[in-house]
Amino acid sequence: MEILKTNNDMVDEKVINKAIDVLAGGGVVLYPTDTVYGLGANIFDNKAVRNVFNIKQRSLLKPLSILVSNTDAISVVSTISIHQKKVLEKYLPGPYTFILKKSPIVPRVVTSGSVHVGVRVPENEIACRLASLFPITTTSANLSDMEVLSNPSDILDQLGCEVDLVIDVGELKQNKASTIVDLTTKEPNFVRR
Repeated sequence: MEILKTNNDMVDEKVINKAIDVLAGGGVVLYPTDTVYGLGANIFDNKAVRNVFNIKQRSLLKPLSILVSNTDAISVVSTISIHQKKVLEKYLPGPYTFILKKSPIVPRVVTSGSVHVGVRVPENEIACRLASLFPITTTSANLSDMEVLSNPSDILDQLGCEVDLVIDVGELKQNKASTIVDLTTKEPNFVRR
């Protein structure tokens, strides 16, 4: 495991490039977002995605969300209407995960077989740049049903296993997971605030 320190205000290009190489090679990266630290893997690498489930001790029946680099990239992983596009452009980037109809390109292992997918564009340069070549998984870096922590060393202690790379920006000021909004229903439905 490699730990690379940087900060959200002046992102080190070498850190981003190294993390993208790790993701492209099938690795799992612990990275900061605008809400909590997340666990990222290339969504097109089934083994890497399964590794995220294993690290979290998460049931394969509970889908993972996807992080894309910008709002334009949402249409790669989901099918969106004009109305949904307007909502997404209003609230993203930001601390939201939107449930949308998934596109056929999204592997079944990511969504646990669901026809829907959670999509994020966080207001965090590091996270968005990690998804510049391919979408990545985004899920809080904690054991399932355990406390979400805001410091990489505490997170690693809780996980009790090694990820391939850690991007350490120190303690995150905010430590609340994203708000989840289902846009597949007639009216937007708050799944988690």
